[in-house]
Amino acid sequence: MTDATLLTEMPSLSKLYVNAAASAAKGRLLRSAPVVALPSRAVEVRGVRADLARVTEFAHLMGEPARDVLPSGYLHALAFPVGMSVMVQDDFPLPLLGMIHLRNQVEHFSPVLFADELCLRAWARDLTGHRSGTQVQIVAEIHNADGTELLWRGVSTYLAKGVFLPGLDKPTVAAQRLDFVPPTPTAQWKLGVDTGRAYAAVSGDFNPIHLSVLTAKALGMRRSIAHGMYAASRVLATVPQSKPESFEWDISFDSPVFLPATVSLEVVDRRTDDGVWLSSAFTAWNARTARKFFSGTVSAS
Repeated sequence: MTDATLLTEMPSLSKLYVNAAASAAKGRLLRSAPVVALPSRAVEVRGVRADLARVTEFAHLMGEPARDVLPSGYLHALAFPVGMSVMVQDDFPLPLLGMIHLRNQVEHFSPVLFADELCLRAWARDLTGHRSGTQVQIVAEIHNADGTELLWRGVSTYLAKGVFLPGLDKPTVAAQRLDFVPPTPTAQWKLGVDTGRAYAAVSGDFNPIHLSVLTAKALGMRRSIAHGMYAASRVLATVPQSKPESFEWDISFDSPVFLPATVSLEVVDRRTDDGVWLSSAFTAWNARTARKFFSGTVSAS
């Protein structure tokens, strides 16, 4: 995608959520025929710099020291408002509120320093049917100031549950879900009911499903849930402790982490014979019910 709508400043996530709520209400009133197509243009913001105070708070929440190099999870949070700007456009065919996060695939090509001036770009692709609704991918890229070097790319897959657009085929055979047998945990997290609000404060993502029981119930959840990217960022903070300059990570979400929660994790490293790190695989589950929460990998590029 080459054509882009250029914004003069970073979008406000709070305003985007308000716009999404207004669009949802308007859609319920008008009941217009759904459009089965994605916006044709990307959204781009130039001259972006990280907020040093927020970077420090983000790192501390994840349990890692603040450094000059921005955490890969923070880069997702930095680019997230640009991706959301794509999803609140009038010609975006799916409702933003209530969207379920299925997967993140990230290529981290080069270190990004907190003082770097950046160019952020996002667009939508791959609108497809799903057995439970309709899914879409939002691609976010972070480039250097003049856009000549790609530093980071993330592909987020979302599901609009219960939204079936005409003309999109659902999978004919549902993916078989294998029985999950929890392995021996290597770590355990104790997540309080305020975990969603804590992540929102450092990421700017104040999605109501993460903030409180009341706001989550208003969107059909029985309790508030942890942000998927909180889980991903916390894993990335320690897997591995020292990362190569170029690496990739992938996380798939199997079920929401309702708060409060106790999360058990297993992390398995793969190394060369002389101890050089190559990759890590991680799995997380509910310590009480053994229900799988998420799994993924981190690997050197």
